[in-house]
Amino acid sequence: MQQHIAHIALVVDDYDEAIQFYTEKLNFKLIEDTELSETKRWVLVSPPGREQSCCLLLAKAANDQQRTRVGNQTGGRVFLFLNTDDFWRDFNNLKSKGVTIVREPSEEPYGTVAVFSDLYGNLWDLIQPKK
Repeated sequence: MQQHIAHIALVVDDYDEAIQFYTEKLNFKLIEDTELSETKRWVLVSPPGREQSCCLLLAKAANDQQRTRVGNQTGGRVFLFLNTDDFWRDFNNLKSKGVTIVREPSEEPYGTVAVFSDLYGNLWDLIQPKK
């Protein structure tokens, strides 16, 4: 048996502002943007160099209950983990593009890590794992 997680849904307020943040601030690639109806699109973004791995599915909140989850899908815990091969390159890029750094870099047993937030307040770890 072979399985893998293909996509993780991230509830967003607006497709276009989310695409702009992930492609311009985090340098993700827009993998797909297909209109499904007047109000729904299939939008996939992925970190550079990993287009065949798990993608984020940007899912616009469709009702009041979903809108309450935008930016807080995990109750304030770090939600997503972005591994990198060059921590300082990517950390400095985040800062230069105005991404909010929530926790400054630290050396941990598993690698170098900092916490940042996306445009909605979801928390991310930027990690360069130890080899």
